[in-house]
Amino acid sequence: MSLKKAGFIIILILLVDQISKIYIKTNFQLGEAVEVFSWFKILFIENEGMAWGAKIPGTHGKLILTVFRLVAIVGIGYWLWSSVQKKAPKVLLWAIALIFAGALGNIIDSVFYGVIFNDSYGQVATLFADEPYGEWLKGKVVDMLYFPLYDGILPNWIPIWGGERFVFFEPVFNIADMAISTGFGLLLVFNKKAFPKTEKSSKK
Repeated sequence: MSLKKAGFIIILILLVDQISKIYIKTNFQLGEAVEVFSWFKILFIENEGMAWGAKIPGTHGKLILTVFRLVAIVGIGYWLWSSVQKKAPKVLLWAIALIFAGALGNIIDSVFYGVIFNDSYGQVATLFADEPYGEWLKGKVVDMLYFPLYDGILPNWIPIWGGERFVFFEPVFNIADMAISTGFGLLLVFNKKAFPKTEKSSKK
């Protein structure tokens, strides 16, 4: 895979990711949901940009997270460039390109959304609002894909959790998250192909 092809993949994922986020942000109120199927809903939520909605505590926690992500994306970009130059296996290049695109997609939210959108609480946000909800580098990541494959009460015979409500799969995510997860999935499933061992030049 060439850098041009990797760039095309990255741009395509970024376009789909950002178009979907901007559409949700400018058409849904925070917490609003639309049921597509019983097991798939469009649910608009926002988070600080860490997995499972976690965040770094403190006044500057969000700023620290965004700066860290910016540094990380530079490292991933160099990894991709270096791998292309070394003619690495295609599965590795695909994985890195997906991870890079997904990470960059969520970074765009963190860097810009706080200053181009107003709040989504109780209203539909406006793009390029006069009174944005945040600051540079402190925007929130938009999520909307929700797959509650099972949402019900567990049987009473199940130890500890019996009789309690259980949702599978509960996390809400976006296209960028899907790209990152797919990239890491490729590295796990095709680990030997992505990182082939070089034969020893000499025998004992």
